[in-house]
Amino acid sequence: MPSPVSRRSATVPRQPQPSREHSLSNPTATSTPAASATIGHAAGPGSEATVREIAQQPDVWREASANIAAQRTDIDAFLAPLLSQSDLRIVLTGAGTSAFVGDIAAPALSRLLGRRVDAVATTDIVSNPRESFAEDVPTLLVSFARSGNSPESSAATVLADQVLTDVSHLILTCNEDGNLFTDHQGRAHSKVVLMPRRSNDEGFAMTSSFTSMLLSSLLILGGANDDAVAALSTAATQIIDCRQPEIRALAEAGYERIVYIGSGPLTGLARESALKVLELTAGAIVTYYDSSLGFRHGPKAVLDETTLALVYVSSDPYTREYDLDIIAELRTALSPERVVAISSLPLPAADGHSWILSDLAGLDDAFLAVGYIVIAQLLGLSFSLTLGATPDNPFPGGTVNRVVKGVHIHPLSASAGTLTNAS
Repeated sequence: MPSPVSRRSATVPRQPQPSREHSLSNPTATSTPAASATIGHAAGPGSEATVREIAQQPDVWREASANIAAQRTDIDAFLAPLLSQSDLRIVLTGAGTSAFVGDIAAPALSRLLGRRVDAVATTDIVSNPRESFAEDVPTLLVSFARSGNSPESSAATVLADQVLTDVSHLILTCNEDGNLFTDHQGRAHSKVVLMPRRSNDEGFAMTSSFTSMLLSSLLILGGANDDAVAALSTAATQIIDCRQPEIRALAEAGYERIVYIGSGPLTGLARESALKVLELTAGAIVTYYDSSLGFRHGPKAVLDETTLALVYVSSDPYTREYDLDIIAELRTALSPERVVAISSLPLPAADGHSWILSDLAGLDDAFLAVGYIVIAQLLGLSFSLTLGATPDNPFPGGTVNRVVKGVHIHPLSASAGTLTNAS
């Protein structure tokens, strides 16, 4: 079956109009109360769910924060005995976008908690459980899942139970009918935190599910932060209301490749951003991601005359210097108008796009990721619509699915002292 998206011919992209530094705390556009209507300016059948789920995120975040606050006593009672163990290992896990939640949150939580926090995808745990859990120490396995029905989601928890002597489970999921929820709800050594009902995205790509789980993980393990939730909700609303003309211009400019770059927790965000465009355009737009320093070590070869680069700038003063270096280098390699710098703080004056989300100033990078990703979601949606795809289901032929298919979980041999075939 032919791809639902037609590739552009290899032509040099039209250059969008120059965009100087613009702060969204003082938007020049008029905000609209109907965010989904704003996003859906050019949307038609096949995009309604994705449009709605991007637009609802500020409300979903506030709801998620309130839900956690209401459960705080129970959550802390579950976590306190675990966190009191000096040798506790925390593993953040999920598949695909759910795994990237861990990639973003792990370095931030490790610094905040002063202990070991690792991000290990369920796909790695299931295929290599003995290596993933090579060190038999007390472990808190934090599982992220939109549906909770991916085969690896439940299998990772089963394998952890059987490979490790002492393991507890914290489940963050968007679906109370999913296997992961039902397997662990009410079970000893497990705590399930359900995301707001609306976050169980109906669209193909994870949007509000991703951000609600990321934000919730930071609030649950890092502590309440009402100021961050309020700032993120305000910034996301302003992005949706004010930034879309520029985002549409980029999507309509003829780019065929997109590179996302970020450092530390923002490397995980760059990975998720690249996936959003790849998914929503059914692979018609080639995407890549890397860190600010890592990009020079070979991956820079992806740059050509059809490439757009977006750089997420860290709030950490030291890390930020490396982000600014790669921005300057990319603006020379590609031209200033093909590089977008996204920051919570003012940037040095330069030609090109500098999008400043000043309401987020002072937030750590993992929190910044919750707000920054809205730009990537809108860009992926705009590219998809420009190419004539259907964002709610970019793969009508079923070659890629909302919930993964075709995975067979193989038993681990009894000689390994773990999972065996059921009798």
